[in-house]
Amino acid sequence: MNQKPLHDYEALEAQCRAIRERILDVVSTNGGHLSSTLGATELIVAMHAVFDSSKDPFIFDVSHQAYAHKLLTGRWEEFATLRQFDGLSGYTKPKESEHDYYVAGHSSTSISLGVGAAKAIALKQEQHERIPVVMIGDGALSAGMAYEALNELGEREYPMVIILNDNEMSIAKPIGAVSRMLSSAMASPLYQKIKRGTETFVDHFGEGAHYLAKRFEESFKLITPGIIFEEMGIEYIGPVDGHDIKRLVETFETARAMGKPVIIHAQTVKGKGYKIAEGQHEQWHGVGPFDIDSGISRKKSGGSKSATQIYTEALMHQADRDEKVVGVTAAMPSGTGLTPLLEKYPDRFWDVAIAEQHAVTSMGALAKEGFKPFCTIYSTFLQRGYDQVIHDVCLMDLPVVFAMDRAGIVGEDGETHQGAFDISFLRAIPNMTLCAPRDEKSMHQAVAFAAAFDRPLGLRYPRGAFLEAELPESAPFEYGKAELLIEAQSDLLLIGYGNGVGRAAQTLSQLGMPAALLDLRFAKPLDAELLRMLSARHKRWYVFSDSAAAGGVGSALLEWLAAEEIGDVRLQSFEYADAFITHGATLKVEASLGLRPEQLAERIRKTLQEA
Repeated sequence: MNQKPLHDYEALEAQCRAIRERILDVVSTNGGHLSSTLGATELIVAMHAVFDSSKDPFIFDVSHQAYAHKLLTGRWEEFATLRQFDGLSGYTKPKESEHDYYVAGHSSTSISLGVGAAKAIALKQEQHERIPVVMIGDGALSAGMAYEALNELGEREYPMVIILNDNEMSIAKPIGAVSRMLSSAMASPLYQKIKRGTETFVDHFGEGAHYLAKRFEESFKLITPGIIFEEMGIEYIGPVDGHDIKRLVETFETARAMGKPVIIHAQTVKGKGYKIAEGQHEQWHGVGPFDIDSGISRKKSGGSKSATQIYTEALMHQADRDEKVVGVTAAMPSGTGLTPLLEKYPDRFWDVAIAEQHAVTSMGALAKEGFKPFCTIYSTFLQRGYDQVIHDVCLMDLPVVFAMDRAGIVGEDGETHQGAFDISFLRAIPNMTLCAPRDEKSMHQAVAFAAAFDRPLGLRYPRGAFLEAELPESAPFEYGKAELLIEAQSDLLLIGYGNGVGRAAQTLSQLGMPAALLDLRFAKPLDAELLRMLSARHKRWYVFSDSAAAGGVGSALLEWLAAEEIGDVRLQSFEYADAFITHGATLKVEASLGLRPEQLAERIRKTLQEA
């Protein structure tokens, strides 16, 4: 390894202050992730002081805490475009910069990526030039994937530095001066040198001496939180103060020089440097524009209820009337609307942390025992539990409800969070039923249907409010039955699914010609009887669903038309094209995809002119 460089710690501290000011200035204007990225500032500045992101893989778990990294890698001015359409992503993105090693938006992937990078470095014989540097939060360690990676890393002993950003003290709480003394000693080069020398020395005196020395070391460490990592074969340093830049730089240099896997346990304060946000305040994790002096949101209050709020009310109604209704979320109680249910029924509703696979499988067992589980997860995060949906729920045909929030375009979080694929990946599974509400009344009806249904069910709804439209009042849900909302003596049939019904209705108001409007309600099974009747009346079908076209609602209808040998119906889907969808304000993203009502109306008129 190269000789340790000399560092100007006052300059590094000044850099931290400037970075925090820049982050606050931009996030208060654009919105974004705030408390996590403020809390990680010193860690990231120290990373860049010791390691080289142009060659060392910098791997940020989730990566919403990596704003300081962006600012340190040539994006200071461009940072003003954070999360805006055509601007910087709120997450690491290699297309943005060579310093962003990997795309990240879901948690608990970083250590696996680090192991893969370490294997590549070893194969390329670059161990003396490069080392993976991984930052992972304490919450992300609740996911099994992190331990799968740690298990292999401890066995193969690839050089790697893992920075555990503990901003909730959920691993362990320091024990006053004793803990500080011990962690300080273990982080010093002298301690590490003595430790290696002692191990070499006792090896000469047989197994007994080695055993006694090891037991002494382990008993010494029992009052620290590092024993679990040491038992896995990974060196542990900490806890260290994650805001002490000098201490961090010295610790990182020690870890780099060890030539083995090392985990550095750094304790940080969320929102550090902005008093209003400091501490365990969930509302400061992801924020919209706000006033820096007061912390008050600039977003106007009021407006329509969000689909999530309506779902919460509907599920609470079912839970109040039926004690068999239970539920789970994976580290997103506020985002999914389950917080009120966790508070009112703590023995029936659970947050299992970042563990979607466990959430799904555990609800399968509850369903088998006669309960009615609602597994409430963002559409994009249910992807993480896909095998469990198949193997542990649908194979057994168990009545678990998958309530998928954030279905469709979610806006500024971008590619990793867009809820585009749930219809496509769930529709292929035997025993699965898929349905979607279009408004507040139909959400209550859909949740009531789900609570009484005795098979696996996927229920999707959007982020924010349902699209507003003048539509007839919703009728109760019946299995596999669609609802014809507008009849017309016209060749045109607009078919909406979920929030797509509102989009279809808005498009119809822009179209300037008569058309029938169908709320499909169920993407699986389809209402064959009604569709057969409509195929005789209307020969041009247009599909509206906030989902991927490949394997989506349009695909399901085309498959049905082919099976029924109905060849005179022409179908066009306005679902998402076969590409990942960028970040930005939802209306701008929709406009870029040609999905605004006026654009869709024009697309329909064009198809009619070309006929």
